[in-house]
Amino acid sequence: MLLNIGQDKIITDKEIIGIFDLDNTTVSKATRDYINFSVKQDECTVVSMEDLPKSFIVCHKNNKRTVYISPFNTATIFKRLESKSF
Repeated sequence: MLLNIGQDKIITDKEIIGIFDLDNTTVSKATRDYINFSVKQDECTVVSMEDLPKSFIVCHKNNKRTVYISPFNTATIFKRLESKSF
């Protein structure tokens, strides 16, 4: 199933490892370090520069990890996954 995570970025549900709320998870230093590490490794993609980021999605495809910073909140992403539409 395809999932729109913001603007024109589409991923498949099979590559998703986890979906995380930025407000709740970035309280932890470990999460901030993980995101910073992903940026330094050039594994981080900001989906929309115009909207405030609300979540990040960790994906794995073709032996490559990618962290997407999305303007959608986690509830919206989960609803899209449950409805199998975007």
